[in-house]
Amino acid sequence: MNLTTIYNVFIRDFRKQKKRITLTVIALGWGTISIMVMLAFGEGLHRQLMQNKRGLGEGIGILWGGQTQIPYKGMGKGRPIRFTSEDVEFIEQRVPNISLISGEMHRWGARVRYKDNVLSEHITGIGPEFEHMRAHIPERGSRMINELDMQLRRRVVFLGDEMKANLFGEEDAVGKTVFIDEIPFTVVGVMKHKMQMSNYSGHDLSKGSIPLTTFEAIYGRRYLGNIVYQAHDLDRMADIEKQLYSVLGAKFQFDPEDESALSIWDVVAGMKEMSNILLGIQIFLGIIGGLTLIIAGVGVANIMYVSIKERTREIGIKMAVGARRGYILVQFLLEALIITFGGGIGGILISYVLTEGFRRMPIESDVLDFMGRPVLSPEIGVTVVIILGAVGIVAGLFPAMRAASVSPVESLRYE
Repeated sequence: MNLTTIYNVFIRDFRKQKKRITLTVIALGWGTISIMVMLAFGEGLHRQLMQNKRGLGEGIGILWGGQTQIPYKGMGKGRPIRFTSEDVEFIEQRVPNISLISGEMHRWGARVRYKDNVLSEHITGIGPEFEHMRAHIPERGSRMINELDMQLRRRVVFLGDEMKANLFGEEDAVGKTVFIDEIPFTVVGVMKHKMQMSNYSGHDLSKGSIPLTTFEAIYGRRYLGNIVYQAHDLDRMADIEKQLYSVLGAKFQFDPEDESALSIWDVVAGMKEMSNILLGIQIFLGIIGGLTLIIAGVGVANIMYVSIKERTREIGIKMAVGARRGYILVQFLLEALIITFGGGIGGILISYVLTEGFRRMPIESDVLDFMGRPVLSPEIGVTVVIILGAVGIVAGLFPAMRAASVSPVESLRYE
């Protein structure tokens, strides 16, 4: 098969049907732009929301004590389940798939003062494990609470970036002294800014965190507000939940089947559910853009049918001198693909310029920070190329089959 001949025939037909083919190529380009831009916005939304979701922490579960609802071993229902720091070690020793674990205490409305700035804020008592479990990442030049702080019950505080801004403004906070309920604390770190989509006790940016041991000593607290843990294997979060009911049920004497005795938030399961929802949104946006491309494919099929009608005698002559039906079929199929990919490639290039240009625009917007900017991933490019190929094949196949089924005798008599 001579591809040069097919190309020359295509150029000849293009000159005959210049306006029709040009409009179809533009429609294909527009369809390609539609599907690529929509998929790019869907991908940007997916990445940004998943990043925002990870602001709470990745691969974690949050555990609270509840209240029993099932009588057990002669004890009535309604007994409260409360945890202490000793229970954290108890769980760590008996649930092997937990990699990190820490208790947490809370104090709302604490009086935080620096010079003349006085705030009423949320103070938490936490362990150093929160740096990795709960994404408490310190800014450069600062640090998170460490083990030595815990052992020595140091009066040090790690500030959320919003609390730091409210107290210090543009002034450097690290090394300065703030007063929490009139007790002096040294600022050792400031949290690096993060987007946080979910929370269970308020957003981290507006909290101040002190060592859990210091919190217990100052406020005389015994019971934890909650326990946060992180799994080795994220696929075994459900197993960890069952083990927690089992080991804690044995210690606190409640029925392991009593779901009210504990309250567990599986953040991993929530992220998987969110990912599935966002995937559905991407597919929906792709379908909307794909419909535009399919309509343009109908235009390609119409052009091919018109081309076959005008070239009936040519087809008959080729078949009369020995051309096989497969040659005729492939010729018209290739012509349809040339038209399809001609418009598609142009649409891909324009889409890339539009999305990259939008991404690089210096627009300050809370909406964009939360929803994300469009992203053209390699997967989107491959998907669009496959769709273009399918549209080109379908749009050219039926006209090509019709051309290949033409009778040579009838074609030569065609006027």
